[in-house]
Amino acid sequence: MSRVRRVAVTSPQTRLAHARRQARGRWRQPRLRAADAQRASELYRAQRRRGIPALVLIFALLLGLPAVFALFPGLDSVRLWGVPLSWLLIAVLPYPAMALLARWQLRRAERLEDDP
Repeated sequence: MSRVRRVAVTSPQTRLAHARRQARGRWRQPRLRAADAQRASELYRAQRRRGIPALVLIFALLLGLPAVFALFPGLDSVRLWGVPLSWLLIAVLPYPAMALLARWQLRRAERLEDDP
C-alpha cells in the first residue's frame, strides 16, 4: 500500500517569515536615510493632527445618538417600513457616516503626502 505524502500549503509571506528565521544572522528592516526618516516622522505627526477632527466627529456621532433619543423620546413611535425610526438611526445611519468620514480623512492624509 503506497502512502500519500502530505504537503503543507502556506502563503508566500509565511514561507518568507520561516526562511528569515532559518537564515544566518539577524534579519533587520532596512533603515531610511536621515532626510527620509525626518520627512516620515513629520508626515506622521501632521496626519495624526489632521485625524483628530475626524475622530471627534465619529465619537460625536456615536455618543450623540443617545442624546438625540433622550431629547426626542417620540422617535420610537415614528415608524418607517414598519420599523421604529430609532432602530433605523442606530442600525443604518452610523455606517455610511463613518465611511464618509474615513474617506474624508484619507483624502486629507493623502494630500499631506502629495505636498512637497
